[in-house]
Amino acid sequence: MNHSKKPSQSFSLGANQLHAVLRVDQIRTDTLTQLVQHWAEPKDRDAIIDALDELAAVVTGVAREGELDAAIEQVEDACGMDTAQVEVSISDTRRLLAELTEVARRLGRFNPKAWLPGQRGAA
Repeated sequence: MNHSKKPSQSFSLGANQLHAVLRVDQIRTDTLTQLVQHWAEPKDRDAIIDALDELAAVVTGVAREGELDAAIEQVEDACGMDTAQVEVSISDTRRLLAELTEVARRLGRFNPKAWLPGQRGAA
């Protein structure tokens, strides 16, 4: 369960409590917005459809090494997508650090040698 004050940009513990989950909804929003902006241009639509068809063929078939990455890159290029990144404010950075520290502390119970901030041997 995600107890963040801002679940759309948060760290939480996975359902099985054996991994962390990073949620950044803004990346999905930006990706879909960029796709639709270029889709609206008739001259770009055919290239986007071709790239999405190729990606669908790779995802539903048996992909060779590097084939998925290449198909995704082709869609990104056809849509003129920016790098998948978001700016994080100072207050959100502090909140995310606190969330990640708590997740790391809880995950550390399963691996006592795991690095946790403030522990002896921390870098």
